[in-house]
Amino acid sequence: MFGSSLAIGNDILDIGSSKFDRRNDKRAIGSGAMMPPSLTLGDPGQFEIPNVADPAHFCRNNFASACGNSDQGQSVKFAKGTTTLAFKFDGGIIVSVDSRSTMGAYIASGTVKKVIEINPFLLGTMAGGAADCSFWERNLGMQCRMYELRNKKRITVAAASKLLANTMSSYRGYGLSMGTMITGWDETGPQLYYVDDDGTRLHGRYFSVGSGSTYAYGVLDTYYRPDLTVEEAIDLGKRAIYHACHRDAMSGSINNLYHVTKDGWVKIHAIDVNDMHYEFLEEKKNAMSS
Repeated sequence: MFGSSLAIGNDILDIGSSKFDRRNDKRAIGSGAMMPPSLTLGDPGQFEIPNVADPAHFCRNNFASACGNSDQGQSVKFAKGTTTLAFKFDGGIIVSVDSRSTMGAYIASGTVKKVIEINPFLLGTMAGGAADCSFWERNLGMQCRMYELRNKKRITVAAASKLLANTMSSYRGYGLSMGTMITGWDETGPQLYYVDDDGTRLHGRYFSVGSGSTYAYGVLDTYYRPDLTVEEAIDLGKRAIYHACHRDAMSGSINNLYHVTKDGWVKIHAIDVNDMHYEFLEEKKNAMSS
């Protein structure tokens, strides 16, 4: 599928443009196929592309991140599964995630770190393609640090989420798979934003993203209150992830939970959801017997 010697520079947006054509103007006479450029495969800072006449069209038709069965005709299908959530309350922000990485029915890993620690006051979550989320949120960390160095102050959560949304808008239609939450504390207080691979950016009090998000939303919609105590908020984040993992086969393993305050974020716990199951089962039995 992939040519052994076709690569371009690090601006993938040039693919299919006149700039790309000028850079790769060597063509086989009569066939219309591209001849290999002078660059060699695997050079640092290079993107490998399909060795076909129209790489951009090929990527759009075969590597798109799709929902439901709309990717049936694709050569490569994204198999995703996760549960992430975050919510604001009077005591700050709770970020709670699972740690299972799946490819369809195959569990690739049970120890994925789905919370990206962008800086001491800013967190991001991963849902969708692990590589896309990890790379672009670390790229966001670099942009936030550059902002701090230029302006001598910490970037706001709104500005950080806008930087990521702008990046995603630039790469819209290129097959990225990403649904993330950017949250933290700045001079305006606790803030929470949702950003996805289409460049969509939403501001809200609570979000859940991933295949298990519908189950997590059921718990959040029932028990969420802005005036939760810290202990109640931690318990809500813990229970929402547990119930999502219990019902969604693609979510599970470890529940990592963070609490964000005006002094920055702190990791509260990393608990195996299997242990949580027996803890809540015992609690349920005691409640029914009383």
